[in-house]
Amino acid sequence: MGAEADMVHAPLVTYASMLSLLSLCPPFVILLWYTMVHADGSVLQTWDYLRQHGQQGLIDIWPKPTATAWKIIACYGAFEAALQLLLPGKRVEGPISPAGNRPVYKANGVLAYVVTLVTYLGLWWFGIFNPTIVYDHLGEIFSALIFGSFVFCIFLYIKVSVHGNMKRFNALSFFQGMELYPRIGENFDIKVFTNCRFGMMSWAVLAVTYCVKQYETYGKLSDSMLVNTILMLVYVTKFFWWEAGYWNTMDIAHDRAGFYICWGCLVWVPSIYTSPGMYLVNHPVNLGAQLAIFILVAGILCIYINYDCDRQRQEFRKTNGKALVWGKAPSKIVASYTTTTGQTKTSLLLTSGWWGLARHFHYVPEILGAFFWTVPALFDHFLPYFYVLFLTILLFDRAKRDDDRCKSKYGKYWKLYCDKVPSRIIPGIY
Repeated sequence: MGAEADMVHAPLVTYASMLSLLSLCPPFVILLWYTMVHADGSVLQTWDYLRQHGQQGLIDIWPKPTATAWKIIACYGAFEAALQLLLPGKRVEGPISPAGNRPVYKANGVLAYVVTLVTYLGLWWFGIFNPTIVYDHLGEIFSALIFGSFVFCIFLYIKVSVHGNMKRFNALSFFQGMELYPRIGENFDIKVFTNCRFGMMSWAVLAVTYCVKQYETYGKLSDSMLVNTILMLVYVTKFFWWEAGYWNTMDIAHDRAGFYICWGCLVWVPSIYTSPGMYLVNHPVNLGAQLAIFILVAGILCIYINYDCDRQRQEFRKTNGKALVWGKAPSKIVASYTTTTGQTKTSLLLTSGWWGLARHFHYVPEILGAFFWTVPALFDHFLPYFYVLFLTILLFDRAKRDDDRCKSKYGKYWKLYCDKVPSRIIPGIY
């Protein structure tokens, strides 16, 4: 369906992001794994080691991809690809692109999620495959994924070049991506695979893996690990339940498939997003029943509010603004815009319910949800909270990008919207 999305950042910012991703993020992923697994979760301990051994120290701790790591990745990737293609699902249409293309998806994410977890736990229960093997080779797997994500992006470039878009290739297009809806054949959507079936599914798989590892190491599960795992699985379950709605978000409908997206989903999600559980494997914390239940309930409430925000907007759009919002007729703005082909179209902007509290209010419970599945680790070390910090920066940046895009798209209508819903994310703060 071609390369259709505009640059999401200024060229200078994009080049800086590209250089930092290529130079800083791969060693950070390895150092995070090393710190969590081999340095007691202590950043200072890892820093002392690197200070004493220098560059050679980083080389020594960098795990080399092994045959076992590649086999695990290949089996997992092939299994998820097969589920994506073969499992039945409802036909869902995505948003129309600026060039007028409308992608069609098969919504079988929930079924794939259930089959994946049942299969994974079944293999462990019947002694066919022990998930502790994944944990024991985690560094090698991350190292292989770092290399594999780069190779995968070369494949995407070759795919585009075959269709005659070679003239558009440069380092920036390789990083940002050249296709908005890349596919292999008619049915295998690459971004659904990388973002949803490999990245998000690995979050759930690794959460279970960390549980099994702690159980087999200590003979029991700590309540901190149990709370962390339940909240993560609730969040990922929510994601797959809402997966068709995700296909309308910026990740799918506006960001092209390049190194930024692929590296993030193939490497960053499995390593960084799961890191609180990775820490808890060797640091079981006894919260006590009262505190554990409080954290669990608070986390589930935040995840539910985040889901309800998305559900509210999705129902509003699906019914063309006729669905009730909090039991009342919704407040809305009818905005018109012009497509790249010169057509005039209209959109409805919801200004009541959760969406009347603040622009991008749904990011607040998302950040709080991440905090609640991390706080079982308590505060002995900072590193488990890196994902919360990263998520906050990511969502504030995404809010700004979305506001800039809407301002450019809707013009005066966006000003009307901002007058009605004046603040972003958190009223009075941003």
